[in-house]
Amino acid sequence: MPEDREPTAAPGQAVRHEGARLPARGPQFEVAARNPRRAEGVVAVAFGASLLSFAAFGGAYWTNADNFVLGLTLGVALAAFGFALTYWGKYLMPRGPFEESRPMMATTRAEREEMVADFALRGKVAVERRGFLAKLMAAAGAVLGIVVAFPLIRSLGPKPDQSLYHTKWRKGSRLTTIDGQFVHVDDLDVGGIVTVFPPDDIGGAFSQTILLRITQTGNVVTEPGRETWGPDGYLAYSKVCTHAGCPVGLYEKLTQQLLCPCHQSLFNVLDGAFPVFGPAPRPLPQLPLYVDGEGYLRAQSDYLEPIGPGFWYRGGSNVMYK
Repeated sequence: MPEDREPTAAPGQAVRHEGARLPARGPQFEVAARNPRRAEGVVAVAFGASLLSFAAFGGAYWTNADNFVLGLTLGVALAAFGFALTYWGKYLMPRGPFEESRPMMATTRAEREEMVADFALRGKVAVERRGFLAKLMAAAGAVLGIVVAFPLIRSLGPKPDQSLYHTKWRKGSRLTTIDGQFVHVDDLDVGGIVTVFPPDDIGGAFSQTILLRITQTGNVVTEPGRETWGPDGYLAYSKVCTHAGCPVGLYEKLTQQLLCPCHQSLFNVLDGAFPVFGPAPRPLPQLPLYVDGEGYLRAQSDYLEPIGPGFWYRGGSNVMYK
């Protein structure tokens, strides 16, 4: 019979070759475990422990549990998963390598196909005969995948929404010190500065504002359209630097400039806090002020532009928004 027409067999079936029938299952399908059922049970228990430990780690992470609990659950989960894979590979996979001693000879197409079918069948039998273990492994891996995604979901914190564009300052908000004291128009001397907040956000990182007094009397106009923003010589600017968000906490009285100590950005307070030196890309937003009937300083409104670094905001320094 020509080589192109020699009989072949599907995986798991016998092949007739030179008058002899080859077995469908040979030593190449034997596993190392003396008791395969017991070995399968060990692997199943390990995968089950891994699945439960991964789930426990996810719950502990989500509820901010103690670091010991996080480390214990994750360690047990990874150790059990690795043990199951190793045990399966060592005791439940077909053994080998196998050799067949015979003189060198040309191979036929049927022999080549038989070899390929046998090689593919070994892997197929190793997995299909233990489908439950494969499903359990997939389940443990799926739980791990979900848990790994937790940092991308929970650790990002709350959705910012409009917090990048608005602070807690509102029309009529009293200027309040960190001690909870309302600032009166007579509290600061010329050249004096103090950090102030709205009453409902004392200590707030986004609302922190630096208040300074330039002159004893009269309104200070920093830009056209801001004629009423600086009553009785007072000016208020966001304390959050427009470069990297550091607190702008230093004031040079002689040059009338605010300094950010982190990267040495300088802002001219008489020119709308325009940056005159350093990496800050835009001026500090100015908070419009007024003095109420009792002589206390209040905000006319919130800042009319976003405070802080401008990575989400690329408008010009005088661009207003509503």
